Amino acid sequence: MHSTHTHSHSHKSVDQRLLEAEQLCESRGKRLTPIRQQVLRLMLEESRSLKAYELLDAMLLIHPKSKPPTVYRALEFLEEEGLIHRLDAVNAWTACIDVNSHHHDLLVVCTQCGKVVEISAPEISSQLKKLIANTGFSLTSNETEIRATCAQCKAKNQSKDNH
Repeated sequence: MHSTHTHSHSHKSVDQRLLEAEQLCESRGKRLTPIRQQVLRLMLEESRSLKAYELLDAMLLIHPKSKPPTVYRALEFLEEEGLIHRLDAVNAWTACIDVNSHHHDLLVVCTQCGKVVEISAPEISSQLKKLIANTGFSLTSNETEIRATCAQCKAKNQSKDNH
């Protein structure tokens, strides 16, 4: 039996998750500055991935002098610390669901709405790594994105097709 662990949402509050992120950063000698914390809060409050310009628009409402480099620097820090995931499939970022728990090596991304589900599947990732090594390549990331359509978007598409 293969073991997989899936996270699509967290039962923890946004404030609890921010506190965990802050404690994790402190334990590493890093600082979750107010700007970084606000960017992370915006991402935690959404149930989908966000593009940089969406984050900038939201930041401008809170900090009217926000500039793109401010948001990008915050995203870079948050990604380096494992607090968010960069999603090439939709050119966006999403908050890591549980930074203190399971390793998430597969990210299933709805290419229509940006919803993300994190899956821990070490056996699959190990097989994938071996298959890629057989081609002479090596993985450059510990996470693999899988492009998919979530149930809600699939249902919307089917209802459009039926009308």
